Amino acid sequence: MDPVISRIRQELESQADPQIQQTSKRFFKDDIACYGMKTASVMALAKKYWKEIKHREKQEIFALCEELYRTGYLEESFIVSNWAHALSGRYKREDLAVFRRWIDTYISNWASCDGFCNHTMGDFIEQYPEYTAELKQWTQSGNRWMRRAAAVSLIIPAKHGKFLSEAIEIADLLLTDSDDMVQKGYGWLLKEASRQHQAEVFTYVMQNKKEMPRTALRYAIELMPKEMKADAMKKDHLSEKK
Repeated sequence: MDPVISRIRQELESQADPQIQQTSKRFFKDDIACYGMKTASVMALAKKYWKEIKHREKQEIFALCEELYRTGYLEESFIVSNWAHALSGRYKREDLAVFRRWIDTYISNWASCDGFCNHTMGDFIEQYPEYTAELKQWTQSGNRWMRRAAAVSLIIPAKHGKFLSEAIEIADLLLTDSDDMVQKGYGWLLKEASRQHQAEVFTYVMQNKKEMPRTALRYAIELMPKEMKADAMKKDHLSEKK
């Protein structure tokens, strides 16, 4: 084990708070492993150790990230998300294979998924937009976190008005997904896209609301005016999905 990883784990263990641990677990339906620390404290730790490792070769930093991921601890996944994003100026196309494997192998909850995909994957896709095609492939994965990743990787670009057609296509591919974590993911993507493209997202929702699960629909229209929300939520047919 790299000495840096040993020191990080010692600090995580020394700052662990059983009360925060119990509170944190309430945010997840499934069991998670966590030390019990506030996110701000974990980020401060990540930045502290980033100063020590940032001059290493990228592949060596990737290896450190993988070592952190292997424990399955929430806080260690947050450190990976921070470090991987800090490398954004050094991304190459071949890094996608690493990121894909990490999501498929190590991510097991919504917080780790969003922390990694919003920033690292979001920046990667902005640098290499042709890989939105890969995100569309992820929508067909048997892994719920890969499917959620397909949507949440575009959250930040969509917030700034980018990738509207890709966001709509990904929503289309995930439209009837039965997993609530996936529904919330693509609903959130549509919500962020609506900041700059309200009319287009509203049109999409109205065209698809009979098939769209209510969870996804509610997320998608969250930022819209009351009248639009009322129209979108109106049950036109008894057979409409709840």
